[in-house]
Amino acid sequence: MGDVSEGEDGKNISEIGIEDLIFYPGGLKRCGGGMSSPALVGTDDATVARVVGMVGNLAGAVAGLPRTHSMSALRSRPPRRAVFWEQQCFASPTKRDYHGEDLIVTPFAQILASLRSVRNNFLSLTNVPTNKSRRSSGAQGSNTPQPRVLAPGDETYMKMAVETMEELDWCLDQLETIQTHRSVSDMASLKFKRMLNKELSHFSESSKSGNQISEYICTTFLDKQQELDLPSLRIEDAASTSGSGDSRSAKKKERAQRGPAAMSHISGVKRPLTHTNSFTGERVPVHGVETPHDEELGKVLSEVDKWGIDIFRIAELSNNRPLTCVAYTAFQSRDLLKTLAIPPKTFVTFMMTLEDHYVKDNPFHNSLHAADVTQSTHTLLNTPALESVFTPLEIMAALFAATIHDVDHPGLTNQFLINSSSELALMYNDESVLENHHLAVAFKLLQNEGCDIFVNMTKKQRQTVRKMVIDMVLSTDMSKHMSLLADLKTMVETKKVAGSGVLLLDNYTDRIQVLENLVHCADLSNPTKPLPLYRKWVALLMEEFFQQGDREREQNMDISPMCDRHNATIEKSQVGFIDYIVHPLWETWADLVHPDAQDILDTLEENRDWYQSMIPPSPPSDDQQGSEQLSDRIHFQVTLEEGDETIENPEDDEDFTGEPGDQEAASADPGM
Repeated sequence: MGDVSEGEDGKNISEIGIEDLIFYPGGLKRCGGGMSSPALVGTDDATVARVVGMVGNLAGAVAGLPRTHSMSALRSRPPRRAVFWEQQCFASPTKRDYHGEDLIVTPFAQILASLRSVRNNFLSLTNVPTNKSRRSSGAQGSNTPQPRVLAPGDETYMKMAVETMEELDWCLDQLETIQTHRSVSDMASLKFKRMLNKELSHFSESSKSGNQISEYICTTFLDKQQELDLPSLRIEDAASTSGSGDSRSAKKKERAQRGPAAMSHISGVKRPLTHTNSFTGERVPVHGVETPHDEELGKVLSEVDKWGIDIFRIAELSNNRPLTCVAYTAFQSRDLLKTLAIPPKTFVTFMMTLEDHYVKDNPFHNSLHAADVTQSTHTLLNTPALESVFTPLEIMAALFAATIHDVDHPGLTNQFLINSSSELALMYNDESVLENHHLAVAFKLLQNEGCDIFVNMTKKQRQTVRKMVIDMVLSTDMSKHMSLLADLKTMVETKKVAGSGVLLLDNYTDRIQVLENLVHCADLSNPTKPLPLYRKWVALLMEEFFQQGDREREQNMDISPMCDRHNATIEKSQVGFIDYIVHPLWETWADLVHPDAQDILDTLEENRDWYQSMIPPSPPSDDQQGSEQLSDRIHFQVTLEEGDETIENPEDDEDFTGEPGDQEAASADPGM
């Protein structure tokens, strides 16, 4: 090779830049990414020194000072596309982001890692025997280095003492920012929102389509911090709205003539349904539904444990009863009907009643989607890493939550219902409107004759199942996405720092957190399915969005992002959806259950690349041609909780440090 240094793909190592270090095939080892080092053939000392120096600078390492090396509780992953928090840490690394070989981004895990470093340094500085500590050696993790013994007069001793003081000062600063009303979860969620907002701000400036996609992501997946500014309505604003006042008055009169709705009434629950054509007597069909295609249906359902099963084909073979069919098969395969004393006939009766309460006219949010989420939930529960973790009652609750999670969905988003002052929004005070409705309808259906599948459970079991199901279905509110992701990432990183090697889900909070994220992953699993299935789901979802947009146009409402059939960029929206929402969630889940989700991540990456290749070329936008169009760009308003000051672009503020101590909360509308 001479003096030419090459990696596995023949790339000249001496020409590698920082960006190559992040995305280099085969990957240089990066903190937290679990990337393996590439083979360097014929590399000279100068090149090696340059590469190592770049990695050192990237990690922000402090030379000569010992650090705590935490053993990852979740094993190394192959190199993949960086998620938004990795991109920002690579672009502006700080010492707090890196601990040993792990990238730590959640504030609680950073504090924990720093305190472990302080403890290790303290032992070195004081020469206190480790056997005097009440913490067992096992609590330190197998990769924790043994403390060095230093003499007080050494230069290294003074450096370590200064570093230890700085670590403690930083920890105190972070702890001081935790107000009594703020949880550890809020700290991580706010930080993730800030980081994502920064990424979306840059993305929105690329084009008008980027602006629209950014607004869609922000309004759908970030929980809005509601703020009222009553005196802000100016006289000219009031004058401009006077024209629409007449139409609003007319609508109020119309509602008054109809009379007030009974708010205690759960809308959407039909009269008790009979299914005399479905099955007779006590006999339950082998797949839960009567169909002339039993044999072919059985062949498809034999792969119900596999990821990416064709739900559309199951619907065709089951007389359009995919939800009943999939749920019955999943429960039978797990022997849940026998274990929990659920009468098979009662189960099928309830499932058919439930399926009949899904709106068939919805292009996307119908029983087909519910069947897909149920089968995905079933498959994720089979993950080897979660084997024997959950009880049959918890597994049943997760599957039940998946079956009911969108029942009686109107094909409209939460924000549409809120903006139009719908009865559902009034009933649930604008908070997770649809999710609360799905739960109310489902539990009301259990009261129908012959539908109570929990009839043989104890009161305690019924209460436990109800609580778990409520928690899981409410977590399917997409505006809660960032909070769910932050909680999961905090859990994963905390276990990494602790170096325990396993996740001990020994309390309800941790167990339900994993189940909530599992169902949330299943609900956002379309982009991880085989491309032909993914494309079908995209077409159905976009048609439902467009139908809402048509309705908004007819009612003279502002058309929601991605709902205008005349101005939507489907391919680019899917790339943004994957990059900023789906990939970060699934990569964190893959960390939790490593290596069980690697195939899913591979499919997600392939689908993302396909949609990227299908983005049509577009001319430069007005945003790029002149600053006079700056008002068209999306701005993410950030509120500083310590005071009344607000800033539009946090990255441009000279006091913005990017550290967890920054307390701004991103404002965004809740979505579906």
